[in-house]
Amino acid sequence: MQGMERRDFLRFTGGPAGTALLTARTRSPPRPACPRGPRGLRGEPHRGGHAAAHRAHPVRRRVHPTPVTPLGSRTCPPNRWPGYGGQSVCWRAVNETPALSSAPAHARRDGVLRFFHGPMDCGKSTLALQMNYNHSRQGRRGLVLTKHDRSGGAQVTSRIGLGLDAIEVGEDLDLVRLVAAGDGIDYLICDEACFYTVEQIEQLADLVDDHGVDVYAFGLASDFRSQMFPAARRLFELADEVARLQVEVLCWCGRQGRLNARVVDGVMVRTGEQVVIADTDGSQVHYRVLCRRHYRNGDLGASEAQPRLAAPA
Repeated sequence: MQGMERRDFLRFTGGPAGTALLTARTRSPPRPACPRGPRGLRGEPHRGGHAAAHRAHPVRRRVHPTPVTPLGSRTCPPNRWPGYGGQSVCWRAVNETPALSSAPAHARRDGVLRFFHGPMDCGKSTLALQMNYNHSRQGRRGLVLTKHDRSGGAQVTSRIGLGLDAIEVGEDLDLVRLVAAGDGIDYLICDEACFYTVEQIEQLADLVDDHGVDVYAFGLASDFRSQMFPAARRLFELADEVARLQVEVLCWCGRQGRLNARVVDGVMVRTGEQVVIADTDGSQVHYRVLCRRHYRNGDLGASEAQPRLAAPA
């Protein structure tokens, strides 16, 4: 390359995409002046202008190549590199393979595990149905799961009249295999997740971490004895986000209801099976949402025929 100075150097740039090997070349020498002068021979103007004269009498010109953006999130340096005498520099990526980072160039999106909890009547199932609607209308594929729904069937039902068919989660159902058998599942709606097994909660966490599936779990936090369900406790420990629903449920006294009381024949009980499927409709076996004070006192208010607390067994 006669008449042209060439300097090759290596520059390492770090960033999310790793290390890239870049080559820079300096520009050619300044082009010579026009032999006819700025206005042609003997001061006469060029016909067709100065540009036409250069086309008629070509000289060696410097070509400014378009800068190439280096790897990663860095931007291409300006044409004039200040550290090398103001010479024009063009950066070119030579090796686009990350050298120092073991992470893939295009990492898979991480899923999220969210647990929404609250007492009965606070709208958990309603929110689950609304969230499924919002995701599905954007083209995402999901599954709706439930266990021990108030309807007694494989459905997610709400007290305001909404409902949707769902997959009943049995004791032996493997949730990872269930999702793997589907076609590109993006999210799960898990209603009544407090009744799942602890192993199934672990499987939900595996789906989030290993498969990038978003999991939205809804359920009670504590049972009629004010003790946490094992599955709910595990969700509190593993979930990325835990949210108490903002729809307030009121105790008969007007305070915020926090705890679920089981009522059998008008009597609040504190012993028995942890899971007894019933509603808040006032039947022989039903549930009442009470504030902490009246739950601890066993006071069901004047609405019960015989408000009293059953003697411990």
